[in-house]
Amino acid sequence: MNGFFCAEVVLRAYIDGYFPMAEHRNGNIYWHSPDPRAIFPLYEIQASRKDRQSFRKYNFTFTTNKRFDDVIRYCAERDDTWINDEIKMTYIELHELGYAHSIETYHEDKLVGGLYGVSIAGAFFGESMFNILPNASKAAFYYLIEHLKSRGFLLLDSQYINPFTKQLGAIEIRKSTYLKLLKQALNLEVKFT
Repeated sequence: MNGFFCAEVVLRAYIDGYFPMAEHRNGNIYWHSPDPRAIFPLYEIQASRKDRQSFRKYNFTFTTNKRFDDVIRYCAERDDTWINDEIKMTYIELHELGYAHSIETYHEDKLVGGLYGVSIAGAFFGESMFNILPNASKAAFYYLIEHLKSRGFLLLDSQYINPFTKQLGAIEIRKSTYLKLLKQALNLEVKFT
């Protein structure tokens, strides 16, 4: 791994309000710091009644950090992806260092969905989600929300908004507001695990 893109550089970038994305599976990596920035208002998000019924229907169960490598691999297995091999390897290293985390969703003991992201102090930077069964990634998201609230987190960064994250409750805020919120979150003495 080169010195320009490694775990230490990625952590520093998050602290400064940036995140990496490759232009495609085999493309170059670029740093992003959008304005506006998308976040989830952590303490205002709740699963709808319809979603909760769906989760019960599948009897989903969850684990944390048990299958990180599988989660990031599934997240990258899309036709249109920004997760290249260098990103995968760096985030696996961040996981081994205790910064990158995954939530895994199971149905009948089979991995059917999940998500991963990076945690620094009271900020969680959501990266990607996948599902094999309907609503499995959404279930992982709500599991993450409850976990972050129970730990006292302040910020759940969604980076960009899209129709799916908007449906989950993502909103856009000015970059200057985001950076103030990020600073507050980074000053909290909380941990993901």
